[in-house]
Amino acid sequence: MGHDHDGAGHDDAAHDHGDHDHSHTDHGHEDNDHSHADHDHEDHHAHDAEGVGIGVLTVSSSRTLDDDPAGDVIAEACEDAGHEVVDRRLVADEMDAIEDAVAALLDDGVDVVLTTGGTGLTPDDVTVDAIEPLFDRPIPGFGELFRWLSYEEVGAMAMASRATAGVVDDRLVFCLPGSENAARTGAERLVAPAVGHLLGLVRR
Repeated sequence: MGHDHDGAGHDDAAHDHGDHDHSHTDHGHEDNDHSHADHDHEDHHAHDAEGVGIGVLTVSSSRTLDDDPAGDVIAEACEDAGHEVVDRRLVADEMDAIEDAVAALLDDGVDVVLTTGGTGLTPDDVTVDAIEPLFDRPIPGFGELFRWLSYEEVGAMAMASRATAGVVDDRLVFCLPGSENAARTGAERLVAPAVGHLLGLVRR
């Protein structure tokens, strides 16, 4: 009996020892995984642009800069994320005026232009038509994500939005709708949190 007891005790000790070693191994493995995850996260954002200068362009034939709720929420979202809104402008729904205004903002040195208005399907919604020819490369994921988020809010009518984005030289241009809620969705949930990383990728 004593021998059996000693044997059982030995087995228990071995079992405990095995569990103890296993817990140490797991803990070390978890720490190692965590350090790798932190390292990957740091590498992922190593090239993020800092101090992003934003230009906001409102496209409207009826608004003014003093009465521009969509432009206001875009500017607020960008500033809350730590970016600097360096210029705000307003132009009418005319293709030449829109193209000239975007080109002027880029010439003045802004890193990113966000437009609001003129991305729908009515005949005077010409922002996308004016700006897409300027793109060196489109960013289709922006429009896809925006319409997906919009679908959660407005349902099937989200397909009426032509919101888009693209790279012009080493800068970014985003075209958002003119409604305050849609502009907030695009600016707060997509542009503001990601623009530093996107700009860093473009400028590598």
